[in-house]
Amino acid sequence: MLRIDFISAVPGLLNSPIEYSIVGRAREKNLVDIHVHDLRDYSADKHRKIDDYPYGGGAGMVLSPQPIFDCIERLTGERHYDEIIFTAPDGELFEQRHANELSIKQNLIILCGHYKGVDQRVRDKLITREFSIGDVVLSGGELPALMMADAIIRLLPGVLGDAESALSDSFQDDLLDAPIYTRPADFRGLQVPDVLLSGDHKRIENWRSDTAKERTKQKRPDLYNIFKKKN
Repeated sequence: MLRIDFISAVPGLLNSPIEYSIVGRAREKNLVDIHVHDLRDYSADKHRKIDDYPYGGGAGMVLSPQPIFDCIERLTGERHYDEIIFTAPDGELFEQRHANELSIKQNLIILCGHYKGVDQRVRDKLITREFSIGDVVLSGGELPALMMADAIIRLLPGVLGDAESALSDSFQDDLLDAPIYTRPADFRGLQVPDVLLSGDHKRIENWRSDTAKERTKQKRPDLYNIFKKKN
């Protein structure tokens, strides 16, 4: 079973979304083991302080190294972790291939950045991977951490009702997904493509493949170029 330990300065931002998401349902089914750790529980300060002003001046507060080191060292003292991940704006862009890779691991830690960031010594000594969800700055790393966890956990066996669903998602083959339709076949004069009503599975498969390629070429030429190089 995959285990994910979240470390956060604001654990409430994680607990509620986890409870009402695919992540929470997977946990209820004992398909994933989720733990959320409050950094304040590891603070040596009598007021449970976990941040301080940056050396050299400047705006914002920085997460102090002591609570993070103590928390991660306690966790790694109990079990081996395949990756200790930090959510950071300057990290590697998180993509589907990373979700695929991490879904076959056993134990992961995700440290959520907050305030101005974390003391660099944490990143230098403890972190093994750093991920960003794009060129945008958020108030904290909790939302990116949840996004990454959702992308990872939905790949685990038994999480989705249809085992093939995750394998046919956008980005799995460096392509966007083909358009999808459901009933009715005629809605306000808008028709479902005839090929999808034909019952000819080979034609449908070819249509989806061709349409996915064309859609990717139009909407994401960067992704399409990657696909072309691999194929």
